[in-house]
Amino acid sequence: MKILVFGKTGQVATELQRQAPGATFLDRAQADLSDPAACAAAVSATDADVVINAAAYTAVDRAESEEALANAVNGEAPAAMARAAAAKGIPFLHVSTDYVFSGEGTTPWKVDDPVAPPNAYGRSKLLGEEGVRAAGGNTAILRTSWVFSSHGANFVKTMLRLSETRDALNVVEDQIGGPTPAADIAAALLVMAERMVAGQQGGTYHFGGMPWVSWADFAREIFAQASRQVTVSGIPTSGYPTPAVRPLNSRMECGALAQDFGIAAPDWKAGLAQALTELGV
Repeated sequence: MKILVFGKTGQVATELQRQAPGATFLDRAQADLSDPAACAAAVSATDADVVINAAAYTAVDRAESEEALANAVNGEAPAAMARAAAAKGIPFLHVSTDYVFSGEGTTPWKVDDPVAPPNAYGRSKLLGEEGVRAAGGNTAILRTSWVFSSHGANFVKTMLRLSETRDALNVVEDQIGGPTPAADIAAALLVMAERMVAGQQGGTYHFGGMPWVSWADFAREIFAQASRQVTVSGIPTSGYPTPAVRPLNSRMECGALAQDFGIAAPDWKAGLAQALTELGV
């Protein structure tokens, strides 16, 4: 199976390189996601059997002042890729986010629940979802949450860095979700890609780590596994204001992916242990 991947340095793309080293990976110099036409041209020119978009604009707070750029990268580019893939008759897989939902309540989000993004980043990702679905080919959208790994910028690495100089931290405790190892996302995408190349139809799916947890309890587990003596005090979201509104409820119901592709929600504590081992902690 020949795979074309948009993205090279992000967390999921890095894990895809580890797990599918024979795939072709396009970085920003080879396919600028702010130029949807260039992305479509890359798909049109490929001899790959399947295309995976693992690239995105992920600066959630900065998107509030750069919404046009976020829309181009997260919305218009994936739509252009999907249309080009549909024209070639090859499957297209796209990574999205729980931020397409309002983030309210406590009930886990189902794939067909109403969407209502609370911020510019979420709106840009929803724009991409809509464009991918409208492309008409065999497409899959994989919504995920709270991605972490041993590389790139993420919560785990931030907590470890802060623990070098701090013995007490305030961390938000009223946002609940599922931390998701990038390695598991990559593995899920590859299983889905293989099955779709073989003829299985895609769809919209959720893939988030279990069990659900607050950011504060996630931090406590990081420090426990890393043997760092840091006291974590939980604070409300109002105590840590950010330019972009953050969802309080990032829980996702992942049963459809297990039913259709046999992929169970990952154990984030096991993924954390692996990431810490890779970091030499």
